[in-house]
Amino acid sequence: MVVVVQVAAAVVDVTNFITASKASSEAFKTATLLKTLTVNALIMGEVGVGKSTLASYILPDAPIVDASNFEELFATLESTHSIIITNIDTSPNLKLLSDKIKSLHVRVIATARGSFHYDFLDELFSVKFDIPPLSQRPEDVEELVERFLKEASSLFGGKDHFDTKNFKPDLSKNSNSLRRQVMIHYLLKDIEDTELMDIIENYLYDKLGSNSDYRNFLYLYEVPLIKAGLKKFKSQLQLSDKLGLNRNTLRKKIAENKQYLQGEKA
Repeated sequence: MVVVVQVAAAVVDVTNFITASKASSEAFKTATLLKTLTVNALIMGEVGVGKSTLASYILPDAPIVDASNFEELFATLESTHSIIITNIDTSPNLKLLSDKIKSLHVRVIATARGSFHYDFLDELFSVKFDIPPLSQRPEDVEELVERFLKEASSLFGGKDHFDTKNFKPDLSKNSNSLRRQVMIHYLLKDIEDTELMDIIENYLYDKLGSNSDYRNFLYLYEVPLIKAGLKKFKSQLQLSDKLGLNRNTLRKKIAENKQYLQGEKA
């Protein structure tokens, strides 16, 4: 019998699950139960939701092998009694892998990048986890932001705080994109203009080379200026006045950069 459980997992420290949301609280209880059992489990979900973290919490001493590395995976199965298989959905031969696991009686905690179904996998995995994305766990997002801030403070020094008034969490890759965003935001909060120019200079160095580079890279200046101005002054009319631009010129600039300015209030 297959038990399908919808849970959420912490995405950083395997010894300290985030339990701010109801889903992640249930995840901790389920994972703790699985630590005491010997059944196989399949954890499904998007990139960065905590699948590998949860798997390592359940089997802290087990080797971790990606399913796409078939030779390494089969060799490890021959020499261990428990294993974590990541991205099992990328296996070149799931049926062969399933049969191998059963014949060797190895305990498996596997992860998959999204939900998928095969009858023979239902026989292999007694428990299935579907971890919701962070977009469905706002309480966990707040907790993660605080945790990543502390990490940034430890790495780079300074206070583990910044103004989140205009901070919109990037959850496109769940904890992966959120952590990167917090780190960058932290580093840039007290940046000097010369430091910012150095960053842009390094970015442009390897990209320059065509006969129209000035026009091609002007958006790097115009887009953040327009976005910041629209947020601060609330309208194109006020922004054009503050920038000393004709309103039609500003509208033209917004149209030229519309791919970067979608959703901005005007």
